[in-house]
Amino acid sequence: MSAIDADRRRFLRTAGAAAAAAGLSGGGFVVGRMSGTTTEAAETPTALPFAFRTGGYRAALDVPDGMQPWRKRTAERTDSAPHDASDVRMFRAHGRLYDHPVGQIQYGLENLASHRQTGDSYFLRRARAQADRVIQRRHQARGAWFFPYPFDFRHDVHEGVAYRAPWYSGMAQGEALSLFSQLARYAGVPSADRARYRAAADKAFASLLVGNDKGPWVVAQDERDHLWIHEYPIDAPGTSDHTYNGFMFAALGLWDYYAMSRNPLAEQLFDGSLTTLHAYFPDLRNPGWLSHYCRTHEIPTVHYHPVHIDLLLQLSWLSGSERFAAHADLLIDDYPPPSLGASGGRVTLQHGTHTLFRFTEEGAVTATRRLGLRRPRQFTASRRTRIQGRGIHCLLADGPEAEWYVAERFPAVRLHGEWCGADYRPARRAVFKAGVSVICHASPTMKAAPRTVTYPKDTPVYYNRRALVEGRYMIRLTDGPLAGWWAPSAQLLTPGAP
Repeated sequence: MSAIDADRRRFLRTAGAAAAAAGLSGGGFVVGRMSGTTTEAAETPTALPFAFRTGGYRAALDVPDGMQPWRKRTAERTDSAPHDASDVRMFRAHGRLYDHPVGQIQYGLENLASHRQTGDSYFLRRARAQADRVIQRRHQARGAWFFPYPFDFRHDVHEGVAYRAPWYSGMAQGEALSLFSQLARYAGVPSADRARYRAAADKAFASLLVGNDKGPWVVAQDERDHLWIHEYPIDAPGTSDHTYNGFMFAALGLWDYYAMSRNPLAEQLFDGSLTTLHAYFPDLRNPGWLSHYCRTHEIPTVHYHPVHIDLLLQLSWLSGSERFAAHADLLIDDYPPPSLGASGGRVTLQHGTHTLFRFTEEGAVTATRRLGLRRPRQFTASRRTRIQGRGIHCLLADGPEAEWYVAERFPAVRLHGEWCGADYRPARRAVFKAGVSVICHASPTMKAAPRTVTYPKDTPVYYNRRALVEGRYMIRLTDGPLAGWWAPSAQLLTPGAP
């Protein structure tokens, strides 16, 4: 990990731990030069704040429940973070406990996901406690509700991000849409309370309908007329951090709100958000290495790279657009998830001579050794990772070769099992090339007899999953006689979306 990433992780521990400790999360620590609590009696806005670019993205409403936002992250009954007497998760900073809107909102969504899975009413009560606290502490301004951060903050890594309480974040505003909208549709919530959460969602959504002409605000357009929901809004035009993960989390909230309300303005903001994210994907991406945390500072981040992958896949499911799945593929290939689990993975080195390496964190070679094998040999690998400036390597964990890296080279160095999987919805298109014999497998275990497929002309097929299977990327086909079979992606044409 670089020094910059180490600094970023220290920042998360001191200023964002309530959200980050839960898993996939953003910082959400934002404020502009804004006044304290207001009771401004402005009318609720009912139009978009300004014109912005759109690409024709729609909010898909036939998404399976398991692919809808905030279904995978769940809460345990016992939580190590501090809670108050109402069982609301709190955040410790500057020697005292504070309410933390992103931490509380995400924790509410995780408890709601646990209730979906278990039916245990304890989780629903705790989810609602988080939502009710966020509602209770709202600030009313410009006809909308804003959810404040009540402690001062200065970013240790990102120059220019320094704020006095209260703070307002587009990430908190967007994630509140997810929590309130989901509760407003949830059968386990009494009807009167569902109506109350619907009203809260409407007021949170109104905060995305006011621009940055005065404060408070979280939505602005950039110099290219692209829409941004800012995790770190700063009053001077163009000086905000343009943080990617917080923006994407807010886009999930727009989908949740549209699915609940069918408000066309929400779908237009969803369209604008995805248009921006696609346009700036080349800036987010750092080819061959970790993606950037924000557009302004372009700092690679080991923590948020998998967050970007997960969010891009979700946005693909929620929009039905292949573009974001293709973007996720590129990030996976740039820096695949390095963990092989607690027990590691099995890797086979074929007979012959192999070079083993040790590296610095920056990818410089510190030592090499030769390993000659008269027959294939299996090892346990603890990691499969990209070395900076180099290819994918497996870190061996057995015997004299422990703590040495070996470069992945199919089939000479092959990792067994299924790793780095990504599911697609809708299914994506691939093409069997004319005259090319492709060996397909009935399952990723490859234990059943394979099947060789050759077509006389280019033949399109569709696939709904890609994974590293037995040392090479394969895709799972969905149609015709090959439905459910796996084929090596390198032998098919799998064009990325434009």
